[in-house]
Parts: sequence; structure tokens; C-alpha cells
Amino acid sequence: MLKAILFDLDDTLIDWGDFSEDWELVERPRLTGVYNYLSQFGTPRGTVNDFIKSFFRHSREAWNNARNTHVAPHLVKILTVASQDLGYKPSQWDVDECLKAYDWQSVPFVTVFADVPEALELFRHHGLKTGIITNAFQPMKIRDVELEQYGLLQYFPQCRFSAADCGFLKPHPSIFHTALDCLGIQPDEAVFVGDNPTADIGGAQGVGMKAIMRVLKKRGSFAGGLIVPDAEVYTLTEIPAILDMWYPDWRKR
Repeated sequence: MLKAILFDLDDTLIDWGDFSEDWELVERPRLTGVYNYLSQFGTPRGTVNDFIKSFFRHSREAWNNARNTHVAPHLVKILTVASQDLGYKPSQWDVDECLKAYDWQSVPFVTVFADVPEALELFRHHGLKTGIITNAFQPMKIRDVELEQYGLLQYFPQCRFSAADCGFLKPHPSIFHTALDCLGIQPDEAVFVGDNPTADIGGAQGVGMKAIMRVLKKRGSFAGGLIVPDAEVYTLTEIPAILDMWYPDWRKR
């Protein structure tokens, strides 16, 4: 019996296709806010540009390590080591106040896919539980601000997990099991929808879930043909028909 449908976030629900800015330009005002917050605890050992360079250096190191280990980079940990480069001790500042100064918001030119609200409304109408599993390095409470701005938070009242909060990136099984445990369901009672063949499709199938691939552009075979989605869609509005075939009684009568 189908009880839930879980989603990747970026490029599955949220469309980054028109984003072409330098990521440093996006982060600069946020990191400047953190720098100004830290400055109240004493004169920093470096300029705001030094802090930004340090942040990106440590961020690259964390992501490079994650490629081999699947240990998730974490925004707060990266801010911590960057602040230490300025001479601050973690005990001097408060994490929540620091994240408040970071002030994450929705990103310019990033929007919700047009098909998403209709699909989510239908799933909710028929009583399916929903959840988000994202490989974001931000704590999910930060991404919740973004979801609220996009009008999506209402569709995910219970289950929202980032890799940063779980400790591991998809396709590591722990992040999928965390979401399933949150909803109180078994892998064969859920379907996962994502755009990344390895992280989303391979990861979900690896724990026993059916996986639907959101296809954004023409592609070759997945992982040399080793990863094959259970289904492929170009819009989320195609999913109900697939669920009708897999789970004929999933719709609430």
C-alpha cells in the first residue's frame, strides 16, 4: 500500500535552471552579515573579504571530502572554522543568532516548477504523506524560510530533512531511513522523486523504495546503465497515472 511520496528539493521542486549568477555574489551579503555579527565579540583578525575567502576554502574542502565519504558538509561547521580563522572561539557566539545574521532567503532567478503546486495538492487531497530529503549543507530550518516564501511549506508539515541535519548525503541510506522513520512507514510504502540518478534514484532504490526520475534534459544512460529509474517524468503531473498502475487503490475514494 502506498502511504507517502518523498521528494528531492533542488531541481525537483525548485527550478534552478535560470540561475547563472556567481555563487559568491549570492553568499557575500549573508557572510557579511555573519562577519558583522562576529565583530561585536572583538576586533576580527582579518577583513570581510578574508572571511569570505576562508568560508569558501573550507566549503570546498568539505564538499571534496564528501565525494568520497558521503559525510555531509554543514554550514554551521564551515562558519565555525572560518570564524576561528578570524580569531573567534565557538564559545563566544550563539549559533541561532549567527544563522539569523546569515539571513538565508530565496535566491534570485530561482522559482518553483509550475507543475509542483497542482501535484502536491492532489497528493495531499488523496491522503498521501509527503516529505523532503535534500542534499543541502544548510540546516533545514534555514531552507524552511525558503519553502515558506515559495508557498511549499504547507505541503510538508512533518518530514523535511537536509543532509546537514542527518550527517550524510544521498545516496547514503541513513538519510532515507531518517525520513521513513519520521513518517512511520516502510520503504515499500513510499515512492521517491528526484532528478539525480545516483543520489536520488540509486539511493532510494538502495533502501527498497520505488524511484521516479524527474528528467530535465536529454541524458545518456545512468551510471553506465547500472541505475534504471522505476519511471521517468517530465512533469510531476505525470506521477498520478504512474501511481495508478503501481498502486491501483492509492486514491482516496
